Amino acid sequence: MEKLELIKLRNEIVFVTSNKGKVASAQRQLTDIKLEIFDYDLIEPRSDDVREIAEYKVREAYEVIKKPCIALDAGFFIEELNGFPRAFVNFALDTLGIDGILKQMHDIENRKCAFKECLAYYDGQNILYFDGNHEGKLSTEIRGNDTDKKWSNLWYIFIPYGYDKTLAEMSDEERNNRIRCPQNTSAMEEFVDYYHKTRKLVKN
Repeated sequence: MEKLELIKLRNEIVFVTSNKGKVASAQRQLTDIKLEIFDYDLIEPRSDDVREIAEYKVREAYEVIKKPCIALDAGFFIEELNGFPRAFVNFALDTLGIDGILKQMHDIENRKCAFKECLAYYDGQNILYFDGNHEGKLSTEIRGNDTDKKWSNLWYIFIPYGYDKTLAEMSDEERNNRIRCPQNTSAMEEFVDYYHKTRKLVKN
């Protein structure tokens, strides 16, 4: 987030998503914020900008529920493939699948990749953005077990920074407390920090 804007946030915030993995992550991190989950498939515009998509989704969500809400969008960026698939993750998974992505990277030494995400908050008047970055590398094969915590099949091929396991191979504790490189941030954690700082400043 670029600057601290003093916006009076309500105690209840609606997270509009149909992704069970995103819901589990939000409930884990927003423990002292009353979070209402609204299971709804939001339309995604054809864009490779995760911030633009998050804004579109949160404005659409507000028109449906008429309450302050948050929406989250994430893209996956593979350095050696010029950032592909970027924000077109669902399209890439529906067409290539994780097998196809690994084939694109066959015998390529540089396997750096990252999830880049944006959480947008909108209350009908004010809109705020919180950006996240999670760096790592691609595995050479599909690894790990299925879990209702996952929010993408990319979990089977993404190895977070500082580990030799994919997200799908890690325990809940490892995923929740994983090592962060200096440039890594969580959009949800940025939002939680902002929420508490703003409420404290507004009260004072």
